[in-house]
Amino acid sequence: MFASFSARSVCGRGAAGIAAATLVSGLTVATLTATAGRAAADETAGRAQGGATATIGGLKTYGPAVVHSDAGDQELSAGLFEMSVEGGGTLQTYCVDIHNPTQKDAKYHETPWSGTSLGANEDAGRIRWILQNSYPQVNDLAALARKAGVSGGLSEQDAAAGTQVAIWRYSDGVDVEAVDPQAEKLADYLQDSARDTTEPEASLTLDPPALSGRPGALLGPVTVNTNADSVRVTPPADAATSGVRVVGKDGKPVTAAQDGTQLFFDVPADAADGSTELTVQASTTVPVGRAFASESRSQTQILAGSSESTVSATATATWAEAGAVPALSAAENCAEGGVDITAVNTGDAPFTFELMGMEHTIAAGETRTVTVPLQEDQAYDFTITGPAGLEHRFTGVLDCRTQAAESEDTSVSTQTLTEPTPATAGAPTEDVNLAATGSSGTTPLIGGVAIGLVVIGGAALVLVRKRKAQD
Repeated sequence: MFASFSARSVCGRGAAGIAAATLVSGLTVATLTATAGRAAADETAGRAQGGATATIGGLKTYGPAVVHSDAGDQELSAGLFEMSVEGGGTLQTYCVDIHNPTQKDAKYHETPWSGTSLGANEDAGRIRWILQNSYPQVNDLAALARKAGVSGGLSEQDAAAGTQVAIWRYSDGVDVEAVDPQAEKLADYLQDSARDTTEPEASLTLDPPALSGRPGALLGPVTVNTNADSVRVTPPADAATSGVRVVGKDGKPVTAAQDGTQLFFDVPADAADGSTELTVQASTTVPVGRAFASESRSQTQILAGSSESTVSATATATWAEAGAVPALSAAENCAEGGVDITAVNTGDAPFTFELMGMEHTIAAGETRTVTVPLQEDQAYDFTITGPAGLEHRFTGVLDCRTQAAESEDTSVSTQTLTEPTPATAGAPTEDVNLAATGSSGTTPLIGGVAIGLVVIGGAALVLVRKRKAQD
């Protein structure tokens, strides 16, 4: 069943052209696991937070709007996008970056507000209020029109356009109006009525996403956080050969869990040094107001409606008989303008790695978070290796500010690189599957190999939140 989904949608063509957009990869964490004393050939990738992954299908229900600026007026389409969820399901979203285009067939991941421009936006809660109190969550358009004081009623196109315009006023701070009088009346009502609300919880996450320890013990706990009634637990792919099991507190194998369930990796005492992962999956409706960030520089989206959809999350475990036993995870941190890399060492020897030509040592029993500062829209690619065949590659592009905010900040400059650069799209086109809301420039790339991190532009490394790991 759909959660507050409209029964009909209309496809059409946006009024403005689309500029060429840069294609870059979004934040991914690729883990090469080593089991039974050898490096595994499989590579897994995904956002550490978990949740839904979807491909955008285009602007489906919309109406015209006009953005007013010193450079003149720009007409564009305002309304609802539709996404297809991997594994099954459909999402409806509005965008929160008016001057950045939506790239055709871009892949998106459910993301906390802190990893998007919403994290630093004091009006993000008001945007969620608009989503909860307008179309498609409120699909009785006659009742919505009466509440907004709209005479003559609202069509689906009016409702979608008015809702998107109200969101843009809070997400981008732009002077934008809906062309249709009914849609504009709705936008004014929503803007004036919006109240602050809290960020919704994720549909599904595992906490922590990475852990480590000694063989012969239960490694964990890994706590399931979800709004689903139940989740399916998939054991490690190499369980038959490694002997590693996923169990509960009582040591019994677990194949299903729910919100709050604690999972453990049961590693045999004679297991060779290595690492593995578990996956949980569920079918649920994604909470309204969850952000969706793309693997490319495509417009950030915010959820307006969800059918029953597939969501998943992964956690990794690393073990060794002696020495350092690190666990690594990463998350984009828009408040600090970079990527947080958290290293946990549960071994009895220091774990030493190198970043940006600087050597860092995590003492036995210590947890340290390293923040790698990045410029807005800057891509990065680096790998950290460790004992027991541990190898983590982190790639992505930092997308923390709307194009409108960037254009107003004269202190922000764009770094130009000759090479390497990401692939770019072709000539400007008009397409119903793209939102005609602006363009993005070429995104510089940060590259790195092995345990080194090479940052183009000479950014400094910041070490924060150093603490002792919990026993």
